[in-house]
Amino acid sequence: MAGPQTPSTTTPEGAQIEEEMRRDAMRGVPPAAEAPPSGPSFAVALREALVTAAIVGALTLFFLLMRTDIAPGGLVLSVRWDLWFIAIALAFGVRLVLSLVLFQRKEKGTGSAKAGKTVSTKGAGLGRFLGVGLLGLALVLPFLIRVVAPSSDRYLIDLAILILTYVMLGWGLNIVVGLAGLLDLGYVAFYAVGAYSFALLAINFELGFWVCLPMAGLFAALWGIVLGFPVLRLRGDYLAIVTLAFGEIIRVVLLNWYQVTGGPNGLLGIPRPTLFGLDFGRGEGSFSDYFGIQYDGIHRFIFLYYIILALALLTNFVTLRMRRMPVGRAWEALREDEIACRALGINTTNVKLTAFATGAMFGGFAGSFFATRQGFISPESFTFLESAIILAIVVLGGLGSQIGVVIASIVMIGGIELLRNLGFLEVVFGAGFDPTQYRMLIFGVAMVAIMVWKPRGLVSSRQPSAVYKERKAIGADMVAQGEGH
Repeated sequence: MAGPQTPSTTTPEGAQIEEEMRRDAMRGVPPAAEAPPSGPSFAVALREALVTAAIVGALTLFFLLMRTDIAPGGLVLSVRWDLWFIAIALAFGVRLVLSLVLFQRKEKGTGSAKAGKTVSTKGAGLGRFLGVGLLGLALVLPFLIRVVAPSSDRYLIDLAILILTYVMLGWGLNIVVGLAGLLDLGYVAFYAVGAYSFALLAINFELGFWVCLPMAGLFAALWGIVLGFPVLRLRGDYLAIVTLAFGEIIRVVLLNWYQVTGGPNGLLGIPRPTLFGLDFGRGEGSFSDYFGIQYDGIHRFIFLYYIILALALLTNFVTLRMRRMPVGRAWEALREDEIACRALGINTTNVKLTAFATGAMFGGFAGSFFATRQGFISPESFTFLESAIILAIVVLGGLGSQIGVVIASIVMIGGIELLRNLGFLEVVFGAGFDPTQYRMLIFGVAMVAIMVWKPRGLVSSRQPSAVYKERKAIGADMVAQGEGH
């Protein structure tokens, strides 16, 4: 007896039956339907937590478990089992909670999500409101600090000045790395050129801050063009190595050109900025004497705060305006694909030079402010670590994101200073625990955690500067990583 025969597709009935079977299969009817997702697996989370605890235990073996102290007879080795076990237990607990609450749910959610979709524009509106809120807070921050924390107002305002300096540096480097996609590891060189140009002009020619500031920015922009010419044909890692070498060359020149730069001794006596010729010192002709108020040293800090705030806002304004201009759109085209950029007829030589020169100019402005704020500069202030911190701010904030740079600067620079005063850690790790000795370790762990949680930066969506009909935020998976190709 013959078995059941499959319908022939040559007849209309057979073709219709086959089409219905294909549609049923595409709908996912049983048994083709996916199994309903199950809840988080405790066994998987426990295994991941144990592995994390073992790694943390191995990495902190010589940082937390063993400690050497100087004694009259030599070095004394002490073992701190309690501190080591507490660190392992914290790592185990945090990883277990993250695996159960975040990681496994995220993997199940991304299984059905499609990569490359445009994200909602609600995030852009939220970012705009956040920017307006941060601007309003920045405008009244010195007076708010004096009301809330009058005993430490000078320290907090000085910390705010430092954060704004790095915000400005991050926005300047964001033009080169985030918009043009040129990986620059020597940005501190332009910072140094601006600082030393300002100091030499102010000391040797007795010029004021407001005269030397634009000149220092122009000198830094000139050096940006000088750097741009040798690296026109380089991309990616090769570009990063050349810019790193350029930063070291500038530092070595400042260190050895003793007759001009003062060598390792640096430059002293850099003049302070004035307000229409009024300085913020004591005596006749000062700011307090002219306005008839009592002298207070905090006035100079408030004035410096508003200077760097104005410079940072100028950097942000110029960057946003240039992004909408043809040169800004050329930067973004260069970031996405340099070969396609050339195929479109864009002169990549001029595009790279404008990116380096513009970013260097803002770095020079920040260097000028650093010099007048400190009153003393030396090559030790312009090491590769500064370039690494500025680049980390740009990457952690999100390449091409202005508000992301602000958030990352607050987290990184303010977070480092906050770790100096974490007294509650002594309750957890013991009375002899000094958080200042481990602040860089905690800072490094926090950076790793941020990059694991948000690998594309805190603000991981981008909005194109030029739109056709509707503005849509673009998911970070669809854009390049800032390597210039």
